[in-house]
Amino acid sequence: MSQFKPNTTVAAIIHCNGKFLMVEEVDNGQVVFNQPAGHVEAGETIYQAFVREVTEETGLDVRPCAISGIYYNYRQDNQTYYVRFCFIVELDSELVSVPNDSDIIATHWMSYEQITNDKTPLRSVMVKKCLDDYKNGAYYSLDILQEDLS
Repeated sequence: MSQFKPNTTVAAIIHCNGKFLMVEEVDNGQVVFNQPAGHVEAGETIYQAFVREVTEETGLDVRPCAISGIYYNYRQDNQTYYVRFCFIVELDSELVSVPNDSDIIATHWMSYEQITNDKTPLRSVMVKKCLDDYKNGAYYSLDILQEDLS
């Protein structure tokens, strides 16, 4: 019997003055919107994965102030389980972002209403869930992460 291993991912809610930095990308042949996000790679901490993914997908060097939650999700379309660590970044001004990842079409500063309307295709249900938790005040200390790769 093989051990069950869900995909571990990180995501970033990057917020500034009522807008959120989103990435536009292609998933299964469809253009979708997502928070800057991606998989944790072997040998890196969850925090290091956050820094790497945000830099790759937005070109920004930002640091989180909190975590909005840890999420567990099953995507029926690809029959995959995910564990998502969602970090929060608060900015004083909208930064210009330039993706370093060829999979990212563009980045956009968008309002909650723009993101969650029925016309904006989201990469997964976790995009809205993370935003909803953020809007409802979910702020957990970064100290919740206890990482030791030694």
